[in-house]
Amino acid sequence: MATTGTDPAHAPHSAKRLRHTKIPTLMFSSAGEVERYVAATVDSLIREKNQAGRQTVLGLPTGSTPIGVYRELIRLHREAGLDFSNVVTFNLDEYWPMQPETLQSYNRFMREMLFDHVNIPKENVHIPRGDLAREGIEAFCEEYEQAIADADGVDLQLLGIGRTGHIGFNEPGSWRNSQTRLVTLDPTTIRDAAGDFFGEENVPAQAITMGIGTILSARKVLILALGEHKASIVRRSVEEQVSEQVTASFLQTHQNAAFLLDEAAAAELSAVRTPWQVGRVQWDAESEKRAVVWLARTCSKPILRLQIDEFREHHLQDLIRERGPVEVIRQRTFDGLLDGISRHPGGASAGPVICFSPHPDDDVISMGGTLITLADQGHDVRVAYMTSGNIAVFDEDAIRHTDYVAQFNAMFGIESGEIETQIREAVASRGPGDPDSKEVLEVKALIRKTEATAAGRVGEEPRLLSPHPTVRADFPHTAVHQPLA
Repeated sequence: MATTGTDPAHAPHSAKRLRHTKIPTLMFSSAGEVERYVAATVDSLIREKNQAGRQTVLGLPTGSTPIGVYRELIRLHREAGLDFSNVVTFNLDEYWPMQPETLQSYNRFMREMLFDHVNIPKENVHIPRGDLAREGIEAFCEEYEQAIADADGVDLQLLGIGRTGHIGFNEPGSWRNSQTRLVTLDPTTIRDAAGDFFGEENVPAQAITMGIGTILSARKVLILALGEHKASIVRRSVEEQVSEQVTASFLQTHQNAAFLLDEAAAAELSAVRTPWQVGRVQWDAESEKRAVVWLARTCSKPILRLQIDEFREHHLQDLIRERGPVEVIRQRTFDGLLDGISRHPGGASAGPVICFSPHPDDDVISMGGTLITLADQGHDVRVAYMTSGNIAVFDEDAIRHTDYVAQFNAMFGIESGEIETQIREAVASRGPGDPDSKEVLEVKALIRKTEATAAGRVGEEPRLLSPHPTVRADFPHTAVHQPLA
């Protein structure tokens, strides 16, 4: 077991142990803090086992959540001499059917994200096989369970959590004592994976996964959840009763398991969202505002109409006692909200403003109104797109724009060349999940660029936001972006 320095009962200063949960739950200030904490736990365990001359057995997940952990482990191996030569690993799952070299394969993912960068022997790595024939899966699953038993069980199991609450690919309805097996994926899981496979239709409908019983047999379990999209399912997993509909809730029955969250993933937990309902609060201006806004929404009443009985009925009597009376609290909160509305988001004097956007449309969706206000107030507004967004464009859109160009050229007697044929052939010949050709990616990048330009046209009379235009879109010099492996 890891030393007490990385045990949830002895959380680092950057973590807060949350109340009102049915399983130990730590909230960290950022995803990076979570990742470093988990990597430190793994580091401590491996060094302790190495010193004793014993092997370390790890259960490992895939997906976006553990990538930061794996990067930190690689750094510890390179810079701090963390030795993986006596480490044995068992991965949670793999899509079926799936060849190990396929872009979306978890076998390939683990090699690229961890195994190829540390000194772990290949024979110590165990990953469910997605390339098996259907008739060989049951025997393989029995062998996988036996291999875990032969290794004397998993010392530390790391997990992520899916939006359905699944751990591994144990979807809603999985039973507690299940073991490694072939499962059918939930529609939500398939939709979430569609981006990696370039469409839902390309996502395998099944996967091989460790069972819940297999996971619970580990001596220690740490489950990571990062980002606001995980907040709802985290709350169900740690505050509600154990249920087969949320398989992560089975971890409540484990004697040495903990949830590790960043602030966004913890946002819906009672200790974060409504701490006055689960314990004493150190009231200040910020917590007062949160409580009064929450109360107004809960009671479906304007802030200035809230009454003292409603404060008392919702566990806010301490707020009244420390910062009251109610009339003062209501007015102070209302005035504070008004003061928080900026009528000049770029400052009183016009000047240059730059908005960084992950890809086209994020800027308009998240702060389109603010961009319009800035332009109307005379600022020189520029949008810098971090990527072209080309991998989010559908093939049919690329073909449609290619056809348009071909017909446009024919209409005006312009020689097109062979590029239209190349685009169509490249799209037609690409297999499910394969990356686009350079030419197709360039066409898709151009589509996103013209969409971004069009998004700057607002108002009853179309106009482009820039000193003529006031909002300018700057794209990366290289518009072609291959999907990450």
